[in-house]
Amino acid sequence: MKQALSILLWATTALAAHAGTPAELLAEYRLEAAREHAGFQTSARRGAEFYTREFGHSPRLPSCASCHTSDPRQNGRHAVTDKPIQPLSPQAETRRFTDRAKVEKWFRRNCSEVVGRPCTAMEKADLLAWLVGGQ
Repeated sequence: MKQALSILLWATTALAAHAGTPAELLAEYRLEAAREHAGFQTSARRGAEFYTREFGHSPRLPSCASCHTSDPRQNGRHAVTDKPIQPLSPQAETRRFTDRAKVEKWFRRNCSEVVGRPCTAMEKADLLAWLVGGQ
């Protein structure tokens, strides 16, 4: 019994850490957002607006596009460190949005630096809907 519970816990953790595809991760964020806000529907338009919005939290990092460029299918550069950044779009960089733990790590960092707070499940779902659906 104890071994079965350990295996189940490991499998659940492994599945949560690895979304598999950007579409699967988008589905997870949609469900999370719908649990928080009944009737939530993703919007690629809101995702695009979020990506280019200047939040005013940091003058050096005003928007996602500051580092990821206006076209997320292109390589970017960190506005502060000048480090190169692979394309954000999963259409251009197939490894993007395939590992939930990695995605959450970067959402935590980037939302804190750019937005000035954690991003909501709705914002993540909308942004990913835009990125997955094509720019």
